[in-house]
Amino acid sequence: MIGYGDKARTQCEVVRLFRETHPDLPPLNQGTISKIEAQYREMGHVGKVPSKRQAVVDDDTKLNLLLALEENPITPARQLARDNWTYSCYFPDRFLDFPNI
Repeated sequence: MIGYGDKARTQCEVVRLFRETHPDLPPLNQGTISKIEAQYREMGHVGKVPSKRQAVVDDDTKLNLLLALEENPITPARQLARDNWTYSCYFPDRFLDFPNI
C-alpha cells in the first residue's frame, strides 16, 4: 500500500487507505504502519520471523557438560546431550521420538 517512486504514500495516507479498503478489519494506526515498514526495509518481507529459542539449561547441567568434555574432548554432542538429559530441555515435545544413539 505504500508504493514506490512517484506513487509513494505517506503513512497517514496508508492508514486512511487501509481503513477504506478493509472496514471490517480492526483499524491500524500510524505506529503499526511504521513498524511494518521498518521490518520490510530491514528484512525484505513482513512475514513472521522465527524466534531464536534460548536453551534452558541449569548451571549444574552446564558444569556436567563441561566436565564431560574435559574428560573426553571428542565425545559427540548427541551423546553428551543424552547422558545429561538435555534433549528434554531443547526438544521437550520430541523427547520420546529420538532414537537411542
